[in-house]
Amino acid sequence: MLHLAYTIFCTSLSLAYLIILAGYVRGWRRLPEWNVPTGFVPRTPVTVLVPARNEAANIADCLHAILACNYPLDLLEIVVLDDFSEDDTACIVAEIAATHAGQVRLIRLSEQPEPVFSGKKKALELGVSSARGTLIITTDADCLAPANWLLLLVSLYEARRPGAIAAPVAIHREHTTFERFQALDLAGMMGITGAGIGMGRHRMGNGANLCYAKTMFEAVGGYSGNTDRASGDDLFLLGKIAAIPGAYAGKSGILFLKNPDAAIRTLPCPDLLTFVQQRIRWGTKNAALPDPGLKAALAVAFLSCSTIVLHAGLLFFLPGLVWLWIGQLLVKALADYMLLREMCIFFGRRELLRGFWPAFFLHTAYIAGVGAGSLAVRKYVWKGRQVR
Repeated sequence: MLHLAYTIFCTSLSLAYLIILAGYVRGWRRLPEWNVPTGFVPRTPVTVLVPARNEAANIADCLHAILACNYPLDLLEIVVLDDFSEDDTACIVAEIAATHAGQVRLIRLSEQPEPVFSGKKKALELGVSSARGTLIITTDADCLAPANWLLLLVSLYEARRPGAIAAPVAIHREHTTFERFQALDLAGMMGITGAGIGMGRHRMGNGANLCYAKTMFEAVGGYSGNTDRASGDDLFLLGKIAAIPGAYAGKSGILFLKNPDAAIRTLPCPDLLTFVQQRIRWGTKNAALPDPGLKAALAVAFLSCSTIVLHAGLLFFLPGLVWLWIGQLLVKALADYMLLREMCIFFGRRELLRGFWPAFFLHTAYIAGVGAGSLAVRKYVWKGRQVR
């Protein structure tokens, strides 16, 4: 009787996982794509905030890509927020700022008149308070912006006046099986992010490609109430914006900009340790997420993957589990492939699907392992510092 109940439980988990991902695929397909309107002339002053710590290897390429965007320079300001870097990040930014004085500014947290604690949220708060633009766009120092990035974001903002805009992020320059797995994993997360916003199920976003009005940031109190967590500058802010629809009458809440030309490109984690630390950092904020639907979906994914891993370890002792285990694998593979195929088509990266099976097994193991780790770990290393 107990065996039957457990089999029903695991089967129900697998079916719930399949139904959830099928729903995201359907939601993604229904999400309309946004293109820059014909004849669009931007009128909105923009401040792009780039928090940076020890990014000497990437910051120059990041800034040059933003400066090369198809956007009027007289409406563009880039503010690099140097978060106590221990390398040449600030010096490189200062050199670029000297030749682009009207567009690039460097703010060092270490040089503020009043002591400023280190951390991405503190850096962004300082950046917003000093921004000259009325529209804030955030990205990361290891990212590259495509040519029409700003035009797409601003045209959507001017047309719809949402509380915030989340936009896609994609991994590029991947070479190894592990790096291709990361590219597929992030592509899947982008599909869930866009579909979830489009269906009104939850409010997710990636701080490497996020947009909101300066007045909106100030209206919700910035990151107040969430400063005890180093991560979550994106999710918690979007949750606060979505929670006050009355504060922006006539606006349409949170939008997702569905267009591959709006996708910020970022690099994969160079090794397993860095990847695990990154995902534990992301996972530690899940318990504090304000959206119960999203938390339930994450719980289903975690339990589904955990039972698959558990059964793999028990097959030698309980060979009767083999059919349940194979069934779970096949259902999860079907669900994952549906979503990843959709997203690889969107990003124009169908070749990534050739690495589906290695990525599938890596994804199953990491969801179980990192999910458990994020429940137990309260401190982790980020940018060379131990944070919580």
